[in-house]
Amino acid sequence: MTSDRGNAGAAGESAPAGGNAWVAGQVSRSSEPAGKAAFIASVGGQRGYADWTNPDHRLRRLLSEFIGMAGLTFVLSGGAAVLVRYGGQPLQPWQTVLVLSLVSALWLVVAVYFLGDISAHFNPATTLAFVLRRDMDVAMACAYWIVQFAAAVSGSLLARGFFGPAGNLAATMPKPGQSWQAAGFEAVITFGLVLMILNLANGPKLNGPFVPLAVGSYIMAWGTMGGPFDGASMNPARSFGPDVALGNLFTWWVYLVGPVAGAVVAVALAHVLRGPAKAEEASAAQGLPLDRGD
Repeated sequence: MTSDRGNAGAAGESAPAGGNAWVAGQVSRSSEPAGKAAFIASVGGQRGYADWTNPDHRLRRLLSEFIGMAGLTFVLSGGAAVLVRYGGQPLQPWQTVLVLSLVSALWLVVAVYFLGDISAHFNPATTLAFVLRRDMDVAMACAYWIVQFAAAVSGSLLARGFFGPAGNLAATMPKPGQSWQAAGFEAVITFGLVLMILNLANGPKLNGPFVPLAVGSYIMAWGTMGGPFDGASMNPARSFGPDVALGNLFTWWVYLVGPVAGAVVAVALAHVLRGPAKAEEASAAQGLPLDRGD
């Protein structure tokens, strides 16, 4: 009996100790840095911040965003105009949508392949998602947004300069009386796009060779399916460029509200699925610094 009580007492004393260890582990995990903070901690503190403040690295990232975004609106606006002016017989709407979805998807595959190690958001909704996941700070994101919208306008204006405004420069427009339905649809398809990007920029899939193909395939699939309905933008800047080039911003709010809402929900679900971003994910969001041999 005495021995049993001693064993019982020992077990009773060890239970709180185990519980304390579990609580301590939870507190430790909750206090771990996430996103950009984890990235900075992983490279010794100040270097992560210095990468952004370094003018060379900052310029590289913004230039990469400009090239990718301007190229996207140029191939879309130019493609729409060329199909109308030089494509021979008039195409059915679904045929035009199919061609434009294909050329935009191919451009994004190429652009992510050759610019992905520098910066390849090419979408303000994606940048917003990285901010909400704490991979980037707001100051950096604002610079990205300015460049992305400016690049989108530049690409569409360049296409108009070459080919004129034919084909409405691939402007995205909801059906009459269905603006809110279009905004909801944009939220749904942008949610899927951002969720895919956040999950691809995670762990073993990080910067994998098939990431550009996955992005291009998603754009191709939803562009073909949703294009006849509202243009299937998934990208506020992609819609902003042609609208500015045509001087018509009356329905652009649809392609701002929808993608922003979709991105916010995608970040929340990605957090549930995979937890806060680690250092590697934050590094992927910010791009790789120049190798200076230090």
